[in-house]
Amino acid sequence: MQRKPYAEMTAQELQEEIRTLKEAYKKYQAMELSLNMSRGKPCIEQLDLSMGMMDMLSSQADLNCADGTDCRNYGVLEGIEEAKQLIGDMMENHPDNIIIYGNSSLNVMYDTVSRAETHGIMGNAPWCSLKKVKFLCPVPGYDRHFAISEYFGHEMIPVPMTENGPDMDMIEDLVASDAAIKGIWCVPKYSNPQGYSYSDDTVRRFARLKPAAPDFRIFWDNAYGVHHLYDNDQDYLIEILAECKRAGNPDLVYKFSSTSKITFPGSGIASIATSLNNLEDIRRQLRIQTIGHDKVNQLRHVRFFKDIHGMVEHMRRHADILRPKFEAVTSIFEEELSDLRIGSWTRPKGGYFISFDAMEGCAKDIVDRAKKAGVVLTGAGATWPHGQDPEDKNIRIAPTYPPLEDLKLATRLFTLCVRLSSAQKLLGERA
Repeated sequence: MQRKPYAEMTAQELQEEIRTLKEAYKKYQAMELSLNMSRGKPCIEQLDLSMGMMDMLSSQADLNCADGTDCRNYGVLEGIEEAKQLIGDMMENHPDNIIIYGNSSLNVMYDTVSRAETHGIMGNAPWCSLKKVKFLCPVPGYDRHFAISEYFGHEMIPVPMTENGPDMDMIEDLVASDAAIKGIWCVPKYSNPQGYSYSDDTVRRFARLKPAAPDFRIFWDNAYGVHHLYDNDQDYLIEILAECKRAGNPDLVYKFSSTSKITFPGSGIASIATSLNNLEDIRRQLRIQTIGHDKVNQLRHVRFFKDIHGMVEHMRRHADILRPKFEAVTSIFEEELSDLRIGSWTRPKGGYFISFDAMEGCAKDIVDRAKKAGVVLTGAGATWPHGQDPEDKNIRIAPTYPPLEDLKLATRLFTLCVRLSSAQKLLGERA
């Protein structure tokens, strides 16, 4: 039977609802739960999928690349050719446009910003010498992107997200009129946290931006490029470097990726793909910074996957583990909340997160209530610059790490907290 939406309830009905919900909440507190859904981490079963990679190399293994390079030794600044081919196929970019780094794409992004701060981009003034540097930040968005800009003192300008990507009218106007805007953070496929993928039109408009700053760059974090949940219902993304080249803007984009959520987050391989001009700019620093990254780990990855087809099959196994978790969360949301009209949520086809929008002014209260009952969620406001959601309504849901039954329990507690917070807000407004 469909329930009455909270907004249509009388004050007396809301009071009765709150009494019932508080009794249920006490029962959850008595369970003494200890569940953590604060970060999008792979679960143990996902990590186990890559254990075979540990058997690829032994003390008896041939550690030479196809070209004869000994992976145990110094050298090969930009990564071994086999790894560049594998990651190039994953990123849909030519190996000549790729540099392979260590385990973390976040590290590569930080280095890229830091290099711009201290030495500038392709002959332009170092950002640290400028009065102000601004970054565009699609919101809700990835907190670690915003943390990099905050660390370097950038002024962050929120740009609203839509199902097709960020508001391109706003972006086009801002970058064309303000030379202090030096970049924009993007998670273009299965975005963090909504799980949206940029439309063809959005990608083409990005490629055709006319920035006032010659050193403006799009920081294109394609973290979830092969992270589908379904075989036959997947989002497709136009390849941004090729589109920029067609548009006459070949140097506009830094594209980042890694195998962090494909193999082992602590020991994957990360990469950047960009134009030849940008690559030469990067090499000038990289030659000073390192003699080369972990080639043995690169070789291990190549021998484990063999080629992109091996990686695609590997990701199907990831999807088999994650799909029931995402479907469980959205199913419980539908069951517990849909008829009450006190929240909305995304239904992503891939990636690592679900975005939940509560009633305005309720997100912090919901997260606090869940924590007091033993479930730790991503902090309210984390999806906005400086951790400040002006409407206090967005909550990032990370379903990947907990076991399925624990996840279901945590999700039901979450919906209870949503109902309790919303009912009390509405009752307060009546008073």
